Amino acid sequence: MLIQENLNLQQKLEILSDAAKYDVACTSSGADRRGKAGTMGSAVACGICHSFAADGRCISLLKILMTNACVYDCKYCANRSSNDVVRTFFTPEEICTLTMEFYRRNYIEGLFLSSGILNTPDQTMELIYQTLWRLREIHRFWGYIHVKAIPGADPQLIQLTGQLADRMSVNLELPTVDGLKTLAPSKTRTRILTPMRQIQQGIRADSFRLPQRKTLKKDSDMFALPRHQEAPGQSPSFPLSPQESAPLKPFDPDISLPDTPGALKYASGSRFVPAGQSTQMIIGATPETDHQILSVTEALYRQFDLKRVFYSAYVALNNDSLLPAPGTPPPLLREHRLYQADWLLRFYDFSASELLTEDKPYFNLSMDPKCDWALRHLEQFPMEISKADYASLLRVPGIGVKSARRIVAARRHHSLDFDALKKLGVVLKRAGYFITCNGRMYRAIRLDEDYLALALSETDKRTRLRFEEGVGVYRQLSLFDDFYLTAGPKGTDVAKSISGQM
Repeated sequence: MLIQENLNLQQKLEILSDAAKYDVACTSSGADRRGKAGTMGSAVACGICHSFAADGRCISLLKILMTNACVYDCKYCANRSSNDVVRTFFTPEEICTLTMEFYRRNYIEGLFLSSGILNTPDQTMELIYQTLWRLREIHRFWGYIHVKAIPGADPQLIQLTGQLADRMSVNLELPTVDGLKTLAPSKTRTRILTPMRQIQQGIRADSFRLPQRKTLKKDSDMFALPRHQEAPGQSPSFPLSPQESAPLKPFDPDISLPDTPGALKYASGSRFVPAGQSTQMIIGATPETDHQILSVTEALYRQFDLKRVFYSAYVALNNDSLLPAPGTPPPLLREHRLYQADWLLRFYDFSASELLTEDKPYFNLSMDPKCDWALRHLEQFPMEISKADYASLLRVPGIGVKSARRIVAARRHHSLDFDALKKLGVVLKRAGYFITCNGRMYRAIRLDEDYLALALSETDKRTRLRFEEGVGVYRQLSLFDDFYLTAGPKGTDVAKSISGQM
């Protein structure tokens, strides 16, 4: 493999930012950290996703690979060793320069750093660690950093990197062990889960060292949902062997690298991965069903305390008999349904077995998973708004977490009608089919599955068309991309920019 070393920084940036587009970054920082004297930058839990491109996507992270050179030959990867592409790499100091200069120009709020495997996992992880150490210690960068933990790397390197990063992620790559063996035989599930478990244990150990704080308001116990329990004798459905699922031994929090002066001093005063960890699965490269994918997701949340599981619709680039043919459209709508179902798992107390079964292993692409579930459980509807408890309200299509809480709080003081529900944030074009207010329905309908399926499919039609047509999807953004929009700024905007108001 030939690595081009005579490229300038701009050429490297073009190559390695484009190569990073298949790694899904976090949607918000999840970490609160104020700036302090002698440092540059800060991190706010909801601060990463406030800058959006013309198509609505966030571009406030500098998202790059350290190198697109890789010793592995994973069949699905654009950067696999057998592909004939230009290879290059950033030095740690070059990444620091890009991050600091982009931050000073207010182009970014943080860094997302991933990498191919350069020679060995240890060497790659050490270069990532050196980069973060230089950013924090030498350049005094106090902003948000998300890095990938390299499976197979020395636990000491992962531990020290976790003391410098806000969020870490380990890509699960493919949903099942069989898929991994087929498309990435050089990787093993044990190797992937080992750093994931280490990060989980490090976060838990760190939380015990922090003062305990109350996170619930005085009267918010009414909104607490019961934890979903497996049936007696049933374990979470996760395709692991007994050896892979065995608990790992805790890691020594005082480990250090002797050849990096001052590293432990910095690490000892920092929180370990304060924004938590995430992972990513490729969807559509292997024949797993939605039920298998969602069951794996549910197990990951329970067993590894993940903040997010990301899904990446496979973009068919490589010519291989085991993969979809090049030019096959990526399963974007399927990816979208998985994200919707993921939301139901995390915030609405649904379980994977409620949304999908072995007899019904795929999502209904014509409507969102919550509506699909409601149609299969019409015996629970219509639901009376004035009497339903909080957990039941969350099961109604068109009622979210915020609107359910508002309903519970508002009905304690006065009776609610449909106009009031609309003001509380209820989406009546969905909820109207499943609720009553004081015994009255929103519209005269019959609770018939076929009738409601047609009505709800029409409601979701615009969303389906957006994904099926693929307008603007999977196009890598540059920091200055305007998507060829020709309309100039308004006069009021020009005045505000001159006066410093925007």
